[in-house]
Amino acid sequence: MVEFTFLALLLMVPVVYFVVTVGQLQGGSFAVVGAADQAAKVFVAQSDPAGAQTAAEQSVLIALKDYGYTPDRASLEISCDRSDCSSAGATVSVAVRLDVPLPMMPFADSGHLTAGRVSATATQVVGRYR
Repeated sequence: MVEFTFLALLLMVPVVYFVVTVGQLQGGSFAVVGAADQAAKVFVAQSDPAGAQTAAEQSVLIALKDYGYTPDRASLEISCDRSDCSSAGATVSVAVRLDVPLPMMPFADSGHLTAGRVSATATQVVGRYR
């Protein structure tokens, strides 16, 4: 009985922690895919580039917050194939990267410990009619 309890704890705790960590990584990947897609859609819907940048940043923050991630772990990169990103036919690409923290680690923020980095890219074309 003692051996079974000891071995069960010794083997099951790392397996459960691994499953929780993989779940965190999967949640992070869902978060960045949704954030990149929404940011690209919001960016091309705006008429001025400054407002589009702000709207894209806000949509990324909201999407990440919906999944429980803080904005300090994320980065956003927007690129265009033309100099004027708001012109009709311009292709806008949005890349979102997120450092997923280790679950159940109270000191992970101070030690910058991460389970991994996930990223996603979304591309939208600025329409002729807005």
